[in-house]
Amino acid sequence: MMPPLPKDDLRHILEHTREMWEELRGGRLFVTGGTGFFGCWLLESFAFANRELGLGASLTALTRNPEAFQEKMPHLANASIQLLRGDVKTFAFPPGEFSHAIHAATESGTSLATENPLEMLDTIVHGTRHALHFAAAAKTRKFLLTSSGAVYGRQPSEVTHIPESYSGAPDPSDPRSAYGEGKRVAELLCATYGPAMETKVARCFAFVGPHLPLDVHFAIGNFVRDALRGGPILVQGDGTPRRSYLYAADLAIWLWTILFKGTPGIPYNVGSSEDRSIAEVARLTAETSEPPLEVRILRSPAPGSAPLRYVPSTDRAERELGLAPFIDVRTAILKTLDYYSSHSVWKTPGLSTRS
Repeated sequence: MMPPLPKDDLRHILEHTREMWEELRGGRLFVTGGTGFFGCWLLESFAFANRELGLGASLTALTRNPEAFQEKMPHLANASIQLLRGDVKTFAFPPGEFSHAIHAATESGTSLATENPLEMLDTIVHGTRHALHFAAAAKTRKFLLTSSGAVYGRQPSEVTHIPESYSGAPDPSDPRSAYGEGKRVAELLCATYGPAMETKVARCFAFVGPHLPLDVHFAIGNFVRDALRGGPILVQGDGTPRRSYLYAADLAIWLWTILFKGTPGIPYNVGSSEDRSIAEVARLTAETSEPPLEVRILRSPAPGSAPLRYVPSTDRAERELGLAPFIDVRTAILKTLDYYSSHSVWKTPGLSTRS
């Protein structure tokens, strides 16, 4: 069982989205991927706004295992949230109309990306088509796809911040491109359904916060895990790749804003433009612990090689929607450590954080 999200995070989300919720008053929202990292934040922030604003709205979340979700998040078992058992590729359509839908299934942290890229591709493409087919049948007005920065392929080292207009792509001869290529097709499917509903696209980059998986390939999640265990913090590579991180509460603000106010058919990068090297992120995580933890970088940089980058330009979202990172990365890491350290599975005797 995971503890509820911090109340100050939920109030922070509502503070920046309050006026937008009115269009969901009395409405019905359908969410795929409701039990993942994105989904947990969407469901809990929805429940908070629904209660605080008296919206009288309801949310149906698709999940393969409702029992596991109820065990993980029992505080969300209320009348405004219903769980629908099913697979994203084949789920039976729930009856009635749904005013809004968010397709957040198939996050990049799943093991399918490396273990079974063909199944990953099939799940993204057929899952998106099935979700869109349902939304059209349910007379959905606004549909949000959580896409990914992976649609751009490898970011050229000379492009410091990749814009939505960049026309690069993943390498189609590499099975590891299944996730990025699948998201490209998913965006194309949204474009083809454009006449039937307002389709919005959020190209998501890197994030940190409660519910982030700590044991998959997300570097910052691994660093948080190492810190919770009392260190050392291990950098598996040479520490030179550049990344930027948006706190999960800000992520929720961005996703709700794009759903409600984003221009249909126009993708928005979602993330932070403030980049750091992986080594810097590891040291920042180490410094938030008391006492500071050791950082070990396991490889040396190749002489003369340019660092890999995965950093968005967020100019479009900032200019058109007034979005920004409201919580800095140091605070984001502290809040993530505090959340997980309150959970018995991760609690380490003697560990504290520097607030």
